Amino acid sequence: MTVGFHGPLPPVRSGVADYCAALLAELRRHGDVPVAPKRSSVALYHLGNNGLHAAIYRRALERPGVIVLHDAVLHHFLMGQLGEADYIEEFVYNYGAWHRPLARELWRARAASGSDPRYFEYPMLRRVVERSLVVVVHNPAAGAVVLRHVPAARVVEIPHLFSPPELPSAADALRWRQRLGIGPVYLYGVFGYLRESKRLMQVLAAFARVHRELPQTALLVAGQFVSRDLERAARSLVAAPGVLRLPYLEEREFWLAARAVDACINLRYPSAGESSGIAIRLMGVGKPVLVTEGAENARFPEDACIQIPAGPAEPDSLYHHLILLPSLPMLAASLGERAAAAIATSHGIQQVGERYWNLLGEFSG
Repeated sequence: MTVGFHGPLPPVRSGVADYCAALLAELRRHGDVPVAPKRSSVALYHLGNNGLHAAIYRRALERPGVIVLHDAVLHHFLMGQLGEADYIEEFVYNYGAWHRPLARELWRARAASGSDPRYFEYPMLRRVVERSLVVVVHNPAAGAVVLRHVPAARVVEIPHLFSPPELPSAADALRWRQRLGIGPVYLYGVFGYLRESKRLMQVLAAFARVHRELPQTALLVAGQFVSRDLERAARSLVAAPGVLRLPYLEEREFWLAARAVDACINLRYPSAGESSGIAIRLMGVGKPVLVTEGAENARFPEDACIQIPAGPAEPDSLYHHLILLPSLPMLAASLGERAAAAIATSHGIQQVGERYWNLLGEFSG
């Protein structure tokens, strides 16, 4: 069997590219897996909600295969690929002619698409799902979205993978903290592309409250701003006492930071149905992680992470849990241990790779 692998790969800076690199190496342990060949026994397409996946999306429509939905929302991707008329027709194809006025309204208001929940409520998956042999998702929320668009689709849930790194030593992490001027404080970390749905403004506001009560705390914000509006809005809060700002971190620097932080804050709302690679990574190395409560994270055991409710309860819940972690170090350590055990049990790269290979083998003829 020859598996045609279609997905972004490093040096592309994205979580999907990191995922694809790890999965590609694992699948090659099983057999022949060339990247983007013209012909193969079966094609595996990795799709996400941004322009990196444009050529892959087109190939998935032209030559049906197995698709992996890293985001269960392709609305923003399609909005970036299509002009107004084609966008409206694509919206109508997904949701019916009676939605034409809404499509026109959403197109004209697209500058707010990063935070307006309406753009997440209409994922626009129908066309590529209808053309695919099977759809792989990482969590039950994404599976439900697919079936809402195409009830007859075959959906297979394969957990997001975790490939254990060569983790830096505790001494290396301590030197990294000292180099950045981070003293003996409880360090929270926010990682990845910084967009409205990461709840950065809410995280910064909650941390400001915490830092006033617990000065021996700090917040690392590491990543690239995707939204200029968010970057402007967050400027004063990012410069507040206790906040350390770093740009996108290359792989080794990321793992130094991951080892150095005491806990990770990884909220997502509105959600695109994605399973966060950052949350998987930090949990996998035994860090307490705060995530947004929802079906995207429903497979995590209740005692393996802290789930923060979206909506009106979010600010107080986030604040109280940020206070709790440094106040109860034994509880935080136990949470991290259970997180690592949960990820090792369900998300190990070898078992994930085997599940992919077995699925792909069903279509090799």
